[in-house]
Amino acid sequence: MSGSLGRAAAALLRWGRGAGGGLLGPGVRASGSGGSGSSEHLDALVKKDKVVVFLKGTPEQPQCGFSNAVVQILRLHGVRDHAAYNVLDDPQLRQGIKDYSKWPTIPQVYLNGEFVGGCDILLQMHQNGDLVEELKKLGIRSALLDEKKDQDSK
Repeated sequence: MSGSLGRAAAALLRWGRGAGGGLLGPGVRASGSGGSGSSEHLDALVKKDKVVVFLKGTPEQPQCGFSNAVVQILRLHGVRDHAAYNVLDDPQLRQGIKDYSKWPTIPQVYLNGEFVGGCDILLQMHQNGDLVEELKKLGIRSALLDEKKDQDSK
């Protein structure tokens, strides 16, 4: 990642909620859990969309810094078509997703039905380029590829 692109990514990750417009674009599906934290229900949720995020708050209004960072990383890559579930709306969902993934913290990110990890893992994947490759496997072209190409042509 070029220096200026890295600084832009860092600035976006520092960008606090309320600093910009809504992040819930046309492709983002935010949904309540239906009150169920069952393994079958969670299995259906994580497999329903290519990119699924369980977070505190909503993409347009994350309620913790880690959830905000995940939203900003996805936004930086141009991932607009994803499902987002607010675990603060449903205690059963909040505990159920932790049990389902055997991961104790929120946010949680799933790609193609597979658990990726939380904010730290997604940030690491973003920094080392693995996220671009994983998105490519899902048929999603990272916006960073276009941005890098633009910078290389200058």
